[in-house]
Amino acid sequence: MALDQLNNYAKFFGFILKYYNSEVVKSTTGSAFSDLENEETSDDTYNQKPEELVEDLKKMGPAYIKLGQLLSTRPDLLPENYLHALANLQDDVEAIPYEEVSRIFEEEIGVPVKKAFVEFDRTPLANASIGQVHKALLHSGRVVAVKIQRPGIRKAIIEDLDTLKKMAELAVKHSTAAKNYSLDQIIEELRYILLNELDYQKEQQNLLTLKENLKKYKLLEIPSPVAEYSSSKVLTMDFIEGKKITSLGKLKKIETDFNPVIDELVESYMKQIIVDGFAHADPHPGNIHLTSDDKIALMDLGMVAKFSPKLQEKIMMLLIGMSKKDSDEITEALLEISDYDPHKTDLKSFRRNINRLVMNSTSTNAEDMETGKVLLQMNRIAAEEGIKLAVELNILGKILLNLDQIVAVLTPKYDLQQAIRRFMDEMVSKKMKQELKPENAYGFLLDNKKLVENLPSRLNKITENLANNELELKINAIDEDRLTDGFQKVANRITSGLIIAAMIIGASLLMRIPTTYTFLGYGILPSIFLLIAIGLGLFLVYNILFKDRNSF
Repeated sequence: MALDQLNNYAKFFGFILKYYNSEVVKSTTGSAFSDLENEETSDDTYNQKPEELVEDLKKMGPAYIKLGQLLSTRPDLLPENYLHALANLQDDVEAIPYEEVSRIFEEEIGVPVKKAFVEFDRTPLANASIGQVHKALLHSGRVVAVKIQRPGIRKAIIEDLDTLKKMAELAVKHSTAAKNYSLDQIIEELRYILLNELDYQKEQQNLLTLKENLKKYKLLEIPSPVAEYSSSKVLTMDFIEGKKITSLGKLKKIETDFNPVIDELVESYMKQIIVDGFAHADPHPGNIHLTSDDKIALMDLGMVAKFSPKLQEKIMMLLIGMSKKDSDEITEALLEISDYDPHKTDLKSFRRNINRLVMNSTSTNAEDMETGKVLLQMNRIAAEEGIKLAVELNILGKILLNLDQIVAVLTPKYDLQQAIRRFMDEMVSKKMKQELKPENAYGFLLDNKKLVENLPSRLNKITENLANNELELKINAIDEDRLTDGFQKVANRITSGLIIAAMIIGASLLMRIPTTYTFLGYGILPSIFLLIAIGLGLFLVYNILFKDRNSF
């Protein structure tokens, strides 16, 4: 085993030993949010402060920082104060020196920074765990943002991911809580996210795709990439001047009517999720900027979510159900995109708990509404009942959780549920139109062409078998094993009854034969046979009356 691997394991186990018996872990696997009442938790409740966990994750490395960011949007796993502390992992890492930035740019693009740009700000605009951003000016006069990936970050992250993957697989094998919360899937999701974020060419394509999909929304801005100055480790794109949503002053919020822009933002996300199946998956307040002309800029498309057509339909049903507070519709939508054993899962308990959760979410105002958190709490309820919801639902919960925060900051009285209902009608119409596109219609025609071609021969075969009395119907609705066992049990009972009857008759006949060895005037041997037959008969009657009844 390599020295780097040993160091990774030592680092990981040191972290686990510190937090294994902490109250944070106990609350994660125990009762946090179990009654949906204990929303507030004091820092003094735990033997490790939230800030201490944040610092420890920073020391662990970039993969653990990203894991912390992922956990910061999981209220089904962590208490409220820890979620806020982990959210601070977004922007607090050491800057890459300018000399290193210049070297990476020239290696990747093949042109020195001084020749590529008229101006290049040596002080970074932002630092992140994977890279940092600089403002620059092209010779064409176009102002751009240049994102540079940290040197050696790919190797370090992949090594940490390998360690986390092995430990998660081990935990799932030996821990019920880890299995219920699909710890291995959380790590797999983290791996997928990070490997995509490490490839800036994918982010470049994501920018182009989202910009095309949202071109009708005039109050939303998505930066365009500069292809000639972009690679897998360098991404150059339009610089959009703006402020983070969270840094707006109270006066600005009071003086400006943000309802139109929030309408577009909410509708655009409904379109991304339900119509396009391609969504900006990380709309946390740090990635959403408000421009000087009061437009919203969607930044950082390293993380995107993709939803299959089938999943889009179920999510649409789920969101409609949530907007109407229809717990039955919500439960059905959840179960249709989940994996569970109907013989072992208590569906009544699941329905009851989902209904309680929905009924407790009474507010419609954005400042109190927590659509994303409610969806993530549904994931917790499902885990406790042994139901594995689709991983994409967790991503959807994360998107909605961040969207809740943005809407609440800009328009605290915004009725998000009403907005979802209003936009959903339009989304359904768009979804239908998308399915009627020529390429989709062509696939439908091909399927029906095959049906029409095969129908005559199949009908001919059916009528021929019917005429020859050879038509067979195979039905899988019956449990064949249980039915066979039942028949075998009946046959055994009949056979046993016949043997017992034969023993009684035989013993009775033997009693009529004179013998020197008697008991109460009857022969000893036939008396023994008679007693054995009576005992077996009583045992058989007991089994029929009590055992067989409990078997069905």
